Amino acid sequence: MRALILLGLVGFVAQLVDGSLGMAYGVTSSTLLLAIGTNAAAASATVHLAEIGTTLASGISHWRFGNVDWKVVAKIGIPGAVGAFAGATFLSSLSTEIAAPVMSIILLTLGAYILVRFTAFGLPRGNLGKPLRRRFLAPLGLLAGFVDATGGGGWGPVGTPAILASGRLAPRKVIGSIDASEFLVAIAASIGFFVGIGSERIDFAWVAVLLLGGVIAAPIAAWLVRHIPPRILGSAVGGMIILTNVRTVLRSDWIDASGGVQTVVYLAIAVIWAAAIAYSVREYRRDKASESVEAVEQELHNRAGEEEQASA
Repeated sequence: MRALILLGLVGFVAQLVDGSLGMAYGVTSSTLLLAIGTNAAAASATVHLAEIGTTLASGISHWRFGNVDWKVVAKIGIPGAVGAFAGATFLSSLSTEIAAPVMSIILLTLGAYILVRFTAFGLPRGNLGKPLRRRFLAPLGLLAGFVDATGGGGWGPVGTPAILASGRLAPRKVIGSIDASEFLVAIAASIGFFVGIGSERIDFAWVAVLLLGGVIAAPIAAWLVRHIPPRILGSAVGGMIILTNVRTVLRSDWIDASGGVQTVVYLAIAVIWAAAIAYSVREYRRDKASESVEAVEQELHNRAGEEEQASA
């Protein structure tokens, strides 16, 4: 019962982050399942089955708040489903000894990307309003879907920053569209896992509690996306994912690091993680202060213009 409650809380927090940031539900949930010894393919299958419900709830919530561009959903979601099915069948064919560290390395890489991307650069906002072409979104969806299924997560970490980096779609629309299109990816990945490993290795009670936690969090996250600082959240989530998956890699047969080496690595990551969060908080406050000054200057400029017109 304690494990189910914990999984429910993880599903809630993971969806709260995912719906606010456009990524990290699968990465966060899969990281926990791997940490407690779940088979890599079964962990990814469990998460993707839960995501069928959470992504549907999240997509509807984002749509109701006006955060979804359906043209983007169609252009990236269908190729993403193809990539997810291929990734699921590929992961299912790997042995447990190989799959666990491989999956952790993928998650570790995604965590590092999230940490660096949001800490160093925040959210780009140039080129807003320019169209997103199919020749950009289709290959992106194919790659993101494959990574998502093989890594237990990755649709958001690959897709969201790439579209944000283009600067052609408002951040809330990017997050809403990625979350809505992930519904197709979750269905395709789940079918792929059923084909590859069947259903006997999947704990449907775990699927249910992850789903319940995510569904409860989905509408809250869709509202928070307009208010929460993505830069700070990205730094916090990225560091957590790195720290957790480094543990699996260091303990694998590939490295088999000693206890002392593991401790040193953990401490180094913790220091870097704390510094990244502190930097993100500082930059966020600086950006807000700069925006406030610009707003005041613009208001004064507008008032001066109105006074000149009145005197004329």
